Amino acid sequence: MKSLQKGFTLIELMIVVAIIGILAAIAIPAYQDYTIRSQVTEGLNLASAVKTSVAEYFAQNGTWPIGLVGVNPALGYTANPSGKYVTKVDVATGTIIITYGGQANANITGGLLDLRPRLSPNGDVVWVCGPHAAPGGVTDPAVPSTADATSVKDKYLPQNCRT
Repeated sequence: MKSLQKGFTLIELMIVVAIIGILAAIAIPAYQDYTIRSQVTEGLNLASAVKTSVAEYFAQNGTWPIGLVGVNPALGYTANPSGKYVTKVDVATGTIIITYGGQANANITGGLLDLRPRLSPNGDVVWVCGPHAAPGGVTDPAVPSTADATSVKDKYLPQNCRT
């Protein structure tokens, strides 16, 4: 009598393990980058209210606010905004500086992300994120420091903040 084969051979199992290993080698780094990008996004969400305060300050006074968010009462904050991955959100001459820390991934801990204000031709405040180039037609009114101090790597920034 002929014996029937039941189950998988060792070669078939080794092929399956190799395929799973290749998929994991590709998927794990992509997932880690995705997780870091979501942590960077928390900083942008915290900065959204500060952007509104800075724009209102400029509309009322014609100058950019000078001083830290928690220290400058004209911005309407008594404490510095922070979150799980963001240690602080500061303002220096209109530029919003997001500092990452806390439970943030080691690749962005201590990193900075700048949001620089500019004016559109009709006088609206336009925000330039990180090393991204300013859109055409915007001006740089009375901002002494236009240099971008962003230290978060480009690949972790949202698309509208990349170079």
